[in-house]
Amino acid sequence: MAISTGTARIRSVLLTAAVAASIVAAAPTATADALPPMCADGWEATTLVEGAGNLENLDADGNGGFYVTGLLDGFLARVDSAGRFEKVLTGLDHPAGVRVAGPYVYFVTGDGLTEAPGTLQRYEVATGAVTVLLTGLNGPNGLLLLPDGDLLFTTIGASGPPTGISRYRPSTGKYTRTWSDVPLSNGIALAPDGMSIYADNLTMRIFRIPLDAPDKQVVVAGIPNLISLPDDMEATRADTLYVADHAFGSINKVNTATGASCAIITGLIKPGPMRNPPDGTTSVRIARDGDSWALYITGMDGTLRRLRPPAGIDLTPVTPTR
Repeated sequence: MAISTGTARIRSVLLTAAVAASIVAAAPTATADALPPMCADGWEATTLVEGAGNLENLDADGNGGFYVTGLLDGFLARVDSAGRFEKVLTGLDHPAGVRVAGPYVYFVTGDGLTEAPGTLQRYEVATGAVTVLLTGLNGPNGLLLLPDGDLLFTTIGASGPPTGISRYRPSTGKYTRTWSDVPLSNGIALAPDGMSIYADNLTMRIFRIPLDAPDKQVVVAGIPNLISLPDDMEATRADTLYVADHAFGSINKVNTATGASCAIITGLIKPGPMRNPPDGTTSVRIARDGDSWALYITGMDGTLRRLRPPAGIDLTPVTPTR
């Protein structure tokens, strides 16, 4: 289904966002009351890093470690294969999505509904050099590296007209401001066919978007099967989608064929006397765990965790060479 960006639609999306925020504020932290239903049996959670501020996003570095962003603390950091945490860039304005591409780490800044205009930047691992590639972005959030080397990034800003999902080609500098017009978009992942992506937004829905027809979005999950505030995500080759969820501090397993979902872990909420969103899980990636695969997740509670699956769960990612 195509998403209109007309005035009536924008008002509707903003209203939905306000309702969603109220759901987060009232959401329980106890797993017994969490929605969607639990499917946590056999999953093993291990904390690899803690006390790291407000982690917003991550990506594997290809050497057993990760790059992570700190939303409120304004950093890009690396976690090595031994779990050592080191900030490589500081003073960033609300950094969010991060992706490793060969010698570079791409990341966006300016994440938020009403933050100052954001940027797309590139960090060169060998030299530490930083290049600003784009400016004036409308709340960039999720970031995805496509097989052809292009970058897609979602925009969640509401300071101006929604810009949906944007596309940038590093090899030429070509920039398509509104490549797909899903408003107030958030998480993003490559689908296993390699010809489409998944994305979610503040209407609490997940869309499949063809790469060759980005105006022809199809809803694959949403209310009532998905009661949450979905954030970043990753798909397996078997087309199971794992989605970070702010409302219940969970990682949700989504059947993309039926839209049904369940939580493999929940209650990962930033501690405090009151809920102060965003304060739940923020991102999930599939990366190597010895000879197998595991989920690695970040949260606003300042943790990087590993989730090992039970026997019989195939976590082979869409891009297994990562």
